[in-house]
Amino acid sequence: MASEKSAVKPGQLRIIKKYPNRRLYDTQTSTYITLEDVKQLVLENEAFSVVDAKTNDDLTRSILLQIILEEESGGSPMFSAVVLANIIRFYGHAMQGVMGPFLEKNIQAFLEIQNRFQEQNQALFTANSFAPETWAQFMSGQAPMLQSMMGTYLEQSKNLFMQMQEQMQNQTKTMFGNYPFGAVDSRNK
Repeated sequence: MASEKSAVKPGQLRIIKKYPNRRLYDTQTSTYITLEDVKQLVLENEAFSVVDAKTNDDLTRSILLQIILEEESGGSPMFSAVVLANIIRFYGHAMQGVMGPFLEKNIQAFLEIQNRFQEQNQALFTANSFAPETWAQFMSGQAPMLQSMMGTYLEQSKNLFMQMQEQMQNQTKTMFGNYPFGAVDSRNK
């Protein structure tokens, strides 16, 4: 259902209504769809919004979280229990507002690296006419290299973030150092 091409113009938002009976209705195709269909819309980079049919509240994030939950419950989860616990710990923490954009920018950087890598490998694939099995073997051999490259990128990001945090602390000390809030003791870091 979700893969049906329709009359919606590029850039136009596709509206999916969620009814109290938990059914999802695609207003573009005038059909009921499943979470699997919504997942397909995501995979196809289709712009959509899920809204409550009665209240018109935006439920898009909730539906996307349901899809992630289903994927994580499947055969090969992306997040370890440690990662999920750490994400939960950021809720209500002073750094909560920084964590979302930080993850978003890192995922975007990863996608850009992945796209460049795919473009380069696609040129290699078509130039040498590898069989699909050979291509799959080649890609499985690339995983350690990609992990190493991402590890280096994340280490650099971490170092940059730590420098930014130190600069913010120094600026705060400079800004508030003359106020009678009490001396900032550098030993209490």
